Amino acid sequence: MPHISVKLFPGRSEAVKQRLADALVKDVIEIVGCDEASASLTIEEISSGAWKEKVYEPDVRAKKDQLYKKPGYSL
Repeated sequence: MPHISVKLFPGRSEAVKQRLADALVKDVIEIVGCDEASASLTIEEISSGAWKEKVYEPDVRAKKDQLYKKPGYSL
């Protein structure tokens, strides 16, 4: 039952977000070995002004032991 959560700056088209979702879900299904019906994905747009509070602090800094790809920036 994998769930993928993507957070990014606003401005991408629905077509780009759907393409991203399709590609991520396809790879997760293949790598994890689950059924497509088991996978879910959300895309949340976060403004640059709210990034530190809503993404960096709770998802990057607070979960640094769970990060498999660390960002090349710090706030």
